Amino acid sequence: MPIPEDVTGDEIDKDVRQELQSLPKTLADDVARNLVMVARLLDEDPEGAYAYSRIALRLASRVAAVREAAGFAAYATQKYGEALAEFRAAKRMTGNTDLWPVMADCERGLGRPEKALDMAGAPEVHKLDKAGQVEMRLVAAGARRDMGQLDAAIVTLQSPELAASSVQPWTARLRYAYADALLAAGREDEAREWFAKAVEADRDGSTDASDRLAELDGVEFLDVLSDDEDDDESADEVRGADGDAAAEEPEQKD
Repeated sequence: MPIPEDVTGDEIDKDVRQELQSLPKTLADDVARNLVMVARLLDEDPEGAYAYSRIALRLASRVAAVREAAGFAAYATQKYGEALAEFRAAKRMTGNTDLWPVMADCERGLGRPEKALDMAGAPEVHKLDKAGQVEMRLVAAGARRDMGQLDAAIVTLQSPELAASSVQPWTARLRYAYADALLAAGREDEAREWFAKAVEADRDGSTDASDRLAELDGVEFLDVLSDDEDDDESADEVRGADGDAAAEEPEQKD
């Protein structure tokens, strides 16, 4: 697949670059450029990112960073079995538990929420940093909901991180998940309160909490552009009708 000329491979993280030093330089550069494309396209074009990840994987399957990138690309395209296999391979290579929450979420994607809950109670969770532990809590709550256990999902999300007044990178998503679970359980007033709190914490627009809050408040957003276009079309129709009428009107003679 073509790679833009402005992509040199130097854009990748220095730790990944260090991993690639085990490869011949030309090969390392090729792998690096493909990894840059994976990162660049992952959110906006998951299928494209997946295609570049397969190339990197074919070139350097024994590099943990490549297996991890391939895992995230497969995860983004909902190829959960493939993603889980890549994450497991990366974990074996590094011994790192950082991927544990996303591995558990892959189990959910494969229709195995019970397995995800087992992973939420595994020793690996204690090795995660705070962000990883919050992510694991979100996955566990999602697994509870998959199993129809709404009250258990709500309890799972109740934590010091949820109650904290300080805003962290995970705060908006945690509050949003809690609000959504409350709403699913029919606790609308509480859900509204927590959607509002999620909006306060969502500084980069990572959730649609503001839309959910507006929906609960009965606010409807009109498509102004569409309305303007409709008005223009209606005006054109009127002008056209008037023009036709004028054309058909017989000329008056003195």
